[in-house]
Amino acid sequence: MNNPQTLRKCTTEFSVRYAETDAMAIVHHANYLVYFEEGRSHYMRQMGYDYALFEKEGFQLPVTEVHVRYGGSLCYGQRVKIQTWVRENLSRRLSFSYEIFSDTDSRCLVSGTTSHIWTNSDGKVIRQPQRWQELYADFCGEI
Repeated sequence: MNNPQTLRKCTTEFSVRYAETDAMAIVHHANYLVYFEEGRSHYMRQMGYDYALFEKEGFQLPVTEVHVRYGGSLCYGQRVKIQTWVRENLSRRLSFSYEIFSDTDSRCLVSGTTSHIWTNSDGKVIRQPQRWQELYADFCGEI
C-alpha cells in the first residue's frame, strides 16, 4: 500500500482543444476520461518507462472501473493541469487518482480514479511485472 509521505504526484499541462468542446465551448464530460489517460501516460513517462513499452513486452493495464466527480468545467483555450498519482499498487491491481484544475483557478474542477488489472497480451490476469515493481520503488520510494 502507498505511504502518503512517499506518494509522487505528476502534473500534466496542455490547452483545451476545440474538438474536445461542445457547442458552448465547454469540455464535453467524456473528454475528462481522455484527460485522465493523458495524466496516467505522463505519469508513467515520468517514471522513465512509456506505457507503450509495457505493451511491447506483452503486458496490459485494462481499465476495470472509473469514478469521476464534476465540480466545474473547462473551456476552449484554457490550460488544463492534471495531477496524477498511484492510489493503490497491489500485485494484480493498480489504481490512479486524478485532480484537474485550470491554470486560472486553484479549485479542483474534476477529480476521479481509474482502476486497472495487469494482464498479459492474451487478456489473462497476471501479477504486476517485475519491471513495474522496480520502477515504482525507484519513483515513489517504496513498494
